[in-house]
Amino acid sequence: MVLPSNFWLLFGICMLVSAIGFKNYVWFISLGYGFSIAAEGVAMLILYGQNLTLGTVICCVLFILYGLRLGGYLAVRELGSSSYKKNMKGEIKEGSTVPFGVKIAIWITCAALYVTQISGVFYRLENAVQDNALVFVGAVIMLLGVTLETAADIQKNNAKKVNPRRFVDTGLYRIVRCPNYLGEMIFWTGVLISGISAVSGWQWIIVAVGYIGIIFVMFSGARRLEIRQDKNYGSDPEYQKYVKTVPILLPFIPLYSVKKHKWLVA
Repeated sequence: MVLPSNFWLLFGICMLVSAIGFKNYVWFISLGYGFSIAAEGVAMLILYGQNLTLGTVICCVLFILYGLRLGGYLAVRELGSSSYKKNMKGEIKEGSTVPFGVKIAIWITCAALYVTQISGVFYRLENAVQDNALVFVGAVIMLLGVTLETAADIQKNNAKKVNPRRFVDTGLYRIVRCPNYLGEMIFWTGVLISGISAVSGWQWIIVAVGYIGIIFVMFSGARRLEIRQDKNYGSDPEYQKYVKTVPILLPFIPLYSVKKHKWLVA
């Protein structure tokens, strides 16, 4: 299995962007994540100028929009929200307590995941495959995912402004308890679909690693959120009713809790 030179170039770009995590440990998987995806979208538009099609241009632009929106939202939250910092104190290790070698391992692993995540579109460009219906179906699903995630974040922010001490159970949060994570999974499912018929042979291993990896991260994030919310709202009868009747991540599927699944640690 030989990876093309442009794949390594994209990996290097992700390494460069996500190196922001050395400033603040958590930024490897927050700001570094969002801005790496945006940077990859820009890079593919530049690298594959002659092979670009309408479908791949749309997908790359969606990567840029997705990454800038997510990175910008996280930057505002982590740099400007005192309440968020207070709530997260003790939930995430201080960067000074994480050994440098562990930071290096996380840095490399994150960059590798970020480049494999976009590989469905990457291989469509690398293999110079022309548009078909699947790339447009994938792009529509990507747009649906980023729209859902954006709406969920806005609804949560608005609800917290009204009552910062209460859990959010309005809007999209009536359907699932983690609609922003659901939006993420929908977005990356669209990327996966966009690569069908363009990806072949062992290339599917790269695509599968990226897709399975981000789905695992979303379930892991849902588990951390569930544990944190149980700590904050566990004594509230309304919250107890909410968690027993609203699925945690997948709508209409009666999966109400993942906190017992310790293998979901990322």
